[in-house]
Amino acid sequence: MPPALPLLSSAKWKGAAIACLLLASFGSAAEAAQCGNGPGGFSNWLQRFRLEAAAQGIKSGTVLSALSSVSYDPTVIRLDRSQHSFKLSFEQFYARRVSGGMIKHGRALMQRYRPVLDRIEQRYGVPAPIIVAIWGLETNYGANMGAKYSIIRSLATLAYDCRRSEFFTGQLLDALRIIQEGDLSPSQLRGGWAGEIGQTQFLPTPYIRYAVDFDGDGRKDLINSVPDILASTANFLASHGWQRGAGWQPGSPNYGVIGQWNKAEVYIRTIGAMADKLDGR
Repeated sequence: MPPALPLLSSAKWKGAAIACLLLASFGSAAEAAQCGNGPGGFSNWLQRFRLEAAAQGIKSGTVLSALSSVSYDPTVIRLDRSQHSFKLSFEQFYARRVSGGMIKHGRALMQRYRPVLDRIEQRYGVPAPIIVAIWGLETNYGANMGAKYSIIRSLATLAYDCRRSEFFTGQLLDALRIIQEGDLSPSQLRGGWAGEIGQTQFLPTPYIRYAVDFDGDGRKDLINSVPDILASTANFLASHGWQRGAGWQPGSPNYGVIGQWNKAEVYIRTIGAMADKLDGR
């Protein structure tokens, strides 16, 4: 039998009831947030999405602060449509993405954050070279976070667009949850055009699931807090089956775990090869 519904306070019950009634006036939630293929229907979609967010437990203040001035971004759609699968060999990809200077900088950062990285490995079992390799490859250790785009605007545009509406609707809802939990404000949520956040480029849903407050300040900040950034990256890998003390060479279980971070074979091999270099192998 289905589980009993939790009892709600009078205020919460009224809020939930109002949200449900509003959604009912537009049909089901799925019907309410219909997608589109151009800017014309975006404002109507956004109004309906606000109701869907309320029905999902997002507070009205969060919805208002995040979505009150959001507009359709045609540049994001253009970038989404112009993606091309790269067909570089591992050698070509590694040479393009990794330099001697990057390795030197990574080793210096490993020394600088050695106490933090040791505590992370103790808790999650993921060694420093793998974490720092991901950090370097994703944003050159935070130097290239790509904070050009409003993440809320980008995700709203992609959630409205019909190509991957369901996926990005979930990401947008989780971006609102990040704001609601007090981890980041709407103005701080700036990143890549597809909604990537912070120095190791978490999308909002992995952020909600795997981000940790490792510096103990009460917030999970993957933009500014290096302890949170590195520990959250390790938590992602540990949650996907990282085996403590094992290697990361091709064919190993941990090699497959790196593939949960990025499925591109050249990217997986580059993380492993860069980690080897950082480790002095």
